[in-house]
Amino acid sequence: MRILLLVTAFNALSQRIFVELGEHGHEVSVEMDVNDERTIEAVGLFGPDLVIAPFLKRAIPKEVYENRRCMIVHPGIVGDRGPSALDWAMMDGATEWGVTVLDGAAEMDAGPVWASATFAMRKATKSSLYRNEVTEAAVMAVFEAIARFEQGERPIAPEERSVAPLGRWRDAVKQADRRIDWAADTTETVLKKIAAADGAPGVRDKLFGETVFLFDAREAREFGEDVRGRRARGEGGKLSLAEPGAVVARSGPAIALVTVDGALWIGHVRRPNSPHPFKLPATMAFAKEVAGLPEVAPNSPGGYHDIIYEEDGAVGYLHFPFYNGAMGKDACRRLLDAYTKATERQTRAIVLCGGPQFWSNGLDLNRIEAADSAADESWVNINAIDDVAEAIIRTTSHITVAALAANAGAGGVFLARGADQVWMRSSVVLNPHYKDMGNLYGSEFWTYLLPRCCGADNARRIAAARLPMGASEALNLNLVDRVCAGSSERFMAQVRASAAALAGSAEFPRLLAEKQAQRAADEAAKPLSAYREEELSRMRRNFYGFDPSYHVARHNFVHKVPKSRTPVTIARHRDVYWRAGREGRRKAS
Repeated sequence: MRILLLVTAFNALSQRIFVELGEHGHEVSVEMDVNDERTIEAVGLFGPDLVIAPFLKRAIPKEVYENRRCMIVHPGIVGDRGPSALDWAMMDGATEWGVTVLDGAAEMDAGPVWASATFAMRKATKSSLYRNEVTEAAVMAVFEAIARFEQGERPIAPEERSVAPLGRWRDAVKQADRRIDWAADTTETVLKKIAAADGAPGVRDKLFGETVFLFDAREAREFGEDVRGRRARGEGGKLSLAEPGAVVARSGPAIALVTVDGALWIGHVRRPNSPHPFKLPATMAFAKEVAGLPEVAPNSPGGYHDIIYEEDGAVGYLHFPFYNGAMGKDACRRLLDAYTKATERQTRAIVLCGGPQFWSNGLDLNRIEAADSAADESWVNINAIDDVAEAIIRTTSHITVAALAANAGAGGVFLARGADQVWMRSSVVLNPHYKDMGNLYGSEFWTYLLPRCCGADNARRIAAARLPMGASEALNLNLVDRVCAGSSERFMAQVRASAAALAGSAEFPRLLAEKQAQRAADEAAKPLSAYREEELSRMRRNFYGFDPSYHVARHNFVHKVPKSRTPVTIARHRDVYWRAGREGRRKAS
């Protein structure tokens, strides 16, 4: 069928449905919901059999839903209505939740039901649940709804479905509902409140007398035990440590806040009234205020953890769950240090695990936007991530594996491809391109890695594309080497079994020798330094040249400036060549 996706933003859920529909043979186009007029125009241009709204904050125009079959994906159980479905479910402690596909109607979330799917809730952030359980349930429900539509069935009113219990209308969660009572809320309670708002909108609070929004909360553990012990004893006049809500230490990007029973780390904040009103690492947002605080080494037993190394037999596993997958210069330098130490261990294989939300998304655009010189910060950041990529490529002591349990984008995709093997979970979506960020050229040795791994033709195809890519396409293009189905937990279990088998194989010495020989031959043919110099010369033009496209695109992305139009790369109905081809096909038929 011809299916139009109508979205407020082309987010992770929308991209996954876009990929899945394409892999099932549907002709798919996307329209950003800017206003009624543009949406009505898009429907007229594309002539869809079906309109699906995976992520939509406004009601579909009456002219559309009365003349086209429309399906709305709502992240709530049958009967649930309102804009904060998942937030309320988390705050209420629901043990089971779901996704419902509704027919388009005048009232939000009020149409009859095409399909639904449920899932068990787990202890996680809202963004984690949304990108995993909600997305998986949405894909199941959308395809069930499409099948029913193709079979000529009709949607059913919620009260007529044998599904219990039914949800109800809930107004949007207000900041008053999320308010932290530092004098009474335990660490667990505070973590739960921030988890239910993580991603957006965050929890409003005050730091250093200023209104802020809190994100990326993690328990302080050993450090929290130390704070609690000192509070209980009142040692050394440290009673200020006992005041819940007080900021008492820093660790990497994070600051420690005291709770009634310990402490927690806040990794990121947003200062809405500052010159940089977007998310930033907490120690960067309040650099002057926290400069004199005690510093706990990041990833130490009591510190903020965003790099974790573990060993299992002959395999080392390096996890780097950087917030939103962003890798700023400091994160890259710490990751390079951790990776270098991993290569010095008496292991045979190193598995690069990334994080559970994102494997990596490359440059930290928020940090760059907040820098005194965005061009200088961009230059330092790309060189720092290139250092990591080069270290991975030059490793000849181990076989390296990139294990992608979560999405990756831009430079993060090519950082992963720097490993000897790339294993990918089947539900992961890749965005292996830079062009949407103001025609950014990109680095991370992609000009070396893509032709070597994918072939020249596929390399050109990947570099020119601006579309999300699913596992099947990535495998066909040799961008990844293996695809595994199942949940994140099942995927990582498969990764551990396969990595152990690889490291313990009788073929391992031969594989390592072949890798060493190939690296030496590649270096003799053209050294990595030449690829890096060529890529960075193009990047320098992006950062310092006369064309401001990168800086404009980054600013709009970071400040979440709404798009005034849908990019033609995803809106094929707005591509004059596609429309001309459709007209030619119509006349021929």
